[in-house]
Parts: sequence; structure tokens; C-alpha cells
Amino acid sequence: MITYWKSPRSGTATILMCMLAAASCGKEGAGGAFPPPEVSVVTMSPRSVPQVYEFPGQAQAYRSVEVRARVDGLILERPFTEGMIVRAGQLLYRLDKVRYQAAYDAALARYQNAKATYDRVAPLVERHAVAQQDVDNAQAALTAAQAALESARKDLEDTDVRAEITGRVGRTRLEVGARVTGPADLLTTIDQLDPVYVSFQPSSQEILAWRERPRWRALVEPGSGLSVRVVLPDGTLLPNVGRLDFIAPALNPATGTQEFRAVFHNAERLLTPGEFVRVRLLGFQRDSAMAIPQRAVQTGLGRQFVYVVADGDTARIRDVQTGPWSDGEWIIDRGLAPGDRVVVDGLQKVVPGRPVRPVPAADSSATTKTGAPS
Repeated sequence: MITYWKSPRSGTATILMCMLAAASCGKEGAGGAFPPPEVSVVTMSPRSVPQVYEFPGQAQAYRSVEVRARVDGLILERPFTEGMIVRAGQLLYRLDKVRYQAAYDAALARYQNAKATYDRVAPLVERHAVAQQDVDNAQAALTAAQAALESARKDLEDTDVRAEITGRVGRTRLEVGARVTGPADLLTTIDQLDPVYVSFQPSSQEILAWRERPRWRALVEPGSGLSVRVVLPDGTLLPNVGRLDFIAPALNPATGTQEFRAVFHNAERLLTPGEFVRVRLLGFQRDSAMAIPQRAVQTGLGRQFVYVVADGDTARIRDVQTGPWSDGEWIIDRGLAPGDRVVVDGLQKVVPGRPVRPVPAADSSATTKTGAPS
């Protein structure tokens, strides 16, 4: 038979540990073990904030010219490379000149003969050696011969088809050896790329909002001080600032939008006709606006909401209606009032109806500059 001996001190220690554990459990059950979580808040105060509008846009050539020949003939030479930049007056196509050179030489001979006849008879009319009718006939023949010579010279010059503007030449439609029948045949096109247009289409609701404010209405006029910026497809901002230069006179009934167009300097050829970009309009200022950092706005179950710190430092959910974004902030159209404390950081620790410990955000007015939220 084995006898176990228990120390009195050991039993006493065990009893004390059980008492401490029980006391700890009692405190946790009372909710006093964990202090309220700390959250960063911003206090709502109406202020003036810039309002940025952003639209999808598309680049367009400043001018697009169709290259056509004024005369017919075989193409003997095409001294340009498709897609290159050509200068105004640069030779693009050379047509067969034989027929037009012969016509010019014949017209020149007729002109010289008519001029010699006129020079011979004109002095004789003063001495009454010839009739005035003979002089008039000689003058008419000279004028007709001169007109025919100018026409023949123009046809001869038109056998060299030259660029009318400076720009990027497109793909050739007819190659060397093909026959051009005249202006009906399109040879190629030239697009002027500097400057360049960018068009975009605001909706009728946005246009109405602009017209309701006198200062905004003045901005959406051609030649105004509105700054138009372009975000390229890779996300970079075009360094050049555009200016509004055209507004369509009517809405498009199919889309309910109105065409706006801005012009940009494009010496670096960063914008290409047909390219899709994002257009930002800068210059609108919204007075007495409520704005909060974008990260403070939560979305769920088809609604947008924020957490506010109510009386007693308890968290509450508040539904909001967001407007446009501005420099990393949401402009709140409805749902917030001056003095409301909105939770910005520590949202993952907030439980509606439970206490929180609010502290002012490090910088409630300067937020990270991000792009437009999706």
C-alpha cells in the first residue's frame, strides 16, 4: 500500500489560485477588462473645397485633310513613308507629266503668237492704219490665250501632289503604277497633331448643375479660365493644360449628353487621334461643403454609411449620400451636419452602440491624393 503525503502549503496555494481565477472571470463578465477602442475622428465643418469633374474623352486630330489629285494620270513616284510626319508643300505623289507638258507648250505658243499680234496692231490704231475692231479682236485673243496658258500651267503643276498641311500622313490608297482618275480617287490623308482636340460629353444633369451657379456657368464657356487636364491610358497626367474651345449647340437626343471640346498643345505627340483618355475639369469651387476622407465612407447592402461618435462617445451608423470626389475626399450631399464627429481610422474596431475613445485625426484637412474611386 502506497501512501501519498500532501503539503499544507501546497493546498493553500492551490486555493489562492482558484480564488484569483474566479475574480478575473467575474471582471471579464462585467465588461471591465478591455477599455474602449481608440478611433481617429474628424469634426464636420462647412468649408470651401475644389470640385473636380471627370469624364471619358477621346483625342481628335486638329485638322484632317484628304489628299486627292486634281488631274488624272499614272503614279510614277511616291517619295514618302506611310505614317511619317510631312511638312506643308512636301511632295507626296508624282504623276506622268508628258501629256500636260505638251498641253502647256502648245498653250505657251498660242499665247506668244497672240501677244505678238496684239503688240503689232495696237500702235497702228492711233495712225488709223487698222480698224479698232482689229485691235479689240487681238486683245480678246491675247486674253483667251493667257487664260489657257494659266490653266495648262496649273494642270502641269498638279501632276506633283503635295501636302497641304503639316501632320502625320496615313496609309496610301494607290501605289506606284496605279492610275489616278482625278479628284474622285482618295490617295491618302494627313492629320494635324499639334495642337490636338480632346472631346468629352457631360450629361444634361451635370450641365444643369453648372448653369445653376453663376460662377460655374461662366467657366463652361469657350475661352474661359477652366483648366482641362488629361489622364493618359497608363495613368500619367498630360503635362499640358487644355482650354475649352467648343460646345455643341444642342444635346444628343440618343445619349442625353452634350459634346464639349478642348484644345491642347501636342508637340511631344503624347496624344494620338482616336485615343481614349480621362478628362478632368479643374476650377469649380464648392462653398459650405461637407467633405470627409474617402476611407471613412463604407458601402454595404446597397447603401453608403459612416460611423459617427454620438453623445457619450458611443458609435452610431449614419447613412450618407455622397456627391463628387475632391482631392481624395468625398463631398457629402446629405447625412452629415456641422459638429458631427466622423470616424476615419480604426473602423475595424468599431461596434455600433458600443463606446469608443475618439481622438482628433492627425490631419483632418489633408488626405492622400488618390484617383477617383471606382
